[in-house]
Amino acid sequence: MKARNRRNQRDPQAGLTLIEVMIASAIMVIMMSLAWKTISNTSDTKKNFEKYEERNHELRMALDRVVRDFESAYLSANEDNTQSHTRTMFIAKPKTPVPSVRFSTLGHRPLWSDANESDQTVIEYLSRSDPEEKDKTDWIRREQRRESNQPPEEEPSDYDIVAHDIVNVKIEFWNWKNLEWVETWDTTQSDGQRGYLPSRARITITTKNSEGREVKLSTEARFQMQEQLTLSPS
Repeated sequence: MKARNRRNQRDPQAGLTLIEVMIASAIMVIMMSLAWKTISNTSDTKKNFEKYEERNHELRMALDRVVRDFESAYLSANEDNTQSHTRTMFIAKPKTPVPSVRFSTLGHRPLWSDANESDQTVIEYLSRSDPEEKDKTDWIRREQRRESNQPPEEEPSDYDIVAHDIVNVKIEFWNWKNLEWVETWDTTQSDGQRGYLPSRARITITTKNSEGREVKLSTEARFQMQEQLTLSPS
């Protein structure tokens, strides 16, 4: 009787059965799958967040650059009115997807301390199809470093991409004389806004996020000078 009981008792030194090994393996596979999925999701979330931060930074830097250029815009009353192209101007025309804005500003930054360059410059904002992906639109900044009476297309200029892959840009100007927001401004025309600048500009840029939904960022710029500069002889 005692011998039979000993045979029925399991030997503590005996190994696992095949079923127990299979169950343990299955549990391990499930745990590893869960761990891998968690790590993968965390990695994807981190990458998406980094892309969002990079994109958000790019757009905010773009808006900041436009604001700084607008804030330094100016007009001069000392112009040769017989010229077809004035040296100082502010011309804004609504276009799709980006309005065309060309203006004189004191916002040029010399690249070298001993550079023979003045602060006066002419800036133009416009759109361009991305050279690598034609279905995408880039927001471009064109800088003509020296004001002149030559046609703009004949002057050498520097081009920079302000923002990649945008949907559209909307720029509105506050006409402090008429107390209204307008999208068109032209200081070169007698029936336009000759001799004065807007007091504020409202810039809205629209892009798409990773999910394909449109996202808008908006800011305002305040013009430091609304009326043209007049240099009287001493």
